[in-house]
Amino acid sequence: MIIKTLTVGNLACNNYLVVCESTRQAVIIDAGGEVDVVMREIKAANAELKYILHTHGHFDHVAGNYLLRKQTGAKALIHKDDMPLIGMFKQHLMMFGEPDAENPVIDEDVEDGQVINVGEMRFKMIHTPGHSQGGVCYLVDNVLFSGDTLFSGSIGRTDLPGGSPEKIGESIVNKLFALNDYVKVYPGHGPSTTIGYEKQNNPYFGEKARNRQW
Repeated sequence: MIIKTLTVGNLACNNYLVVCESTRQAVIIDAGGEVDVVMREIKAANAELKYILHTHGHFDHVAGNYLLRKQTGAKALIHKDDMPLIGMFKQHLMMFGEPDAENPVIDEDVEDGQVINVGEMRFKMIHTPGHSQGGVCYLVDNVLFSGDTLFSGSIGRTDLPGGSPEKIGESIVNKLFALNDYVKVYPGHGPSTTIGYEKQNNPYFGEKARNRQW
């Protein structure tokens, strides 16, 4: 498995091109824009993009959906609870002063625990509401793509529509922290980390927050 980090857009969203080494079939985790850059990386990897796996529906993670889907024929997936955010895409672009873009197109919605097979890779979807109602993470082997649920040293903001501090805490503690400590975490923004490191050092959950109740 080959993982290429592509940081795109004004909000520096991490998109991840994940390629099966034996079949060259690939997915991209989120599609935040700069599709020309993404397409160059796909071609350089001699990869066939099969899926666009959205971690949630905020504009900085879906702004490149339309063009990337059109140019590759890949299917776009998102959790059904974030479909309302897709419907608010244009509104959110205006709110944040972003340039106009075509509305994202979603081919299928995904459910908690669903597995997406791509080449020899198996992506398990984990529903982690809190940053948004339909926020998800994707687990493949010992790698977690955490979207805007868990960051290195932080967690996703919960003050946007559909956000909930209680739910994001429960999602992280009950679902993500149940994974092995050595699982590597690739978040939607910022550097990578591990589950074990965040358990011990994340200020929302580590030693400084032992008495926090979710």
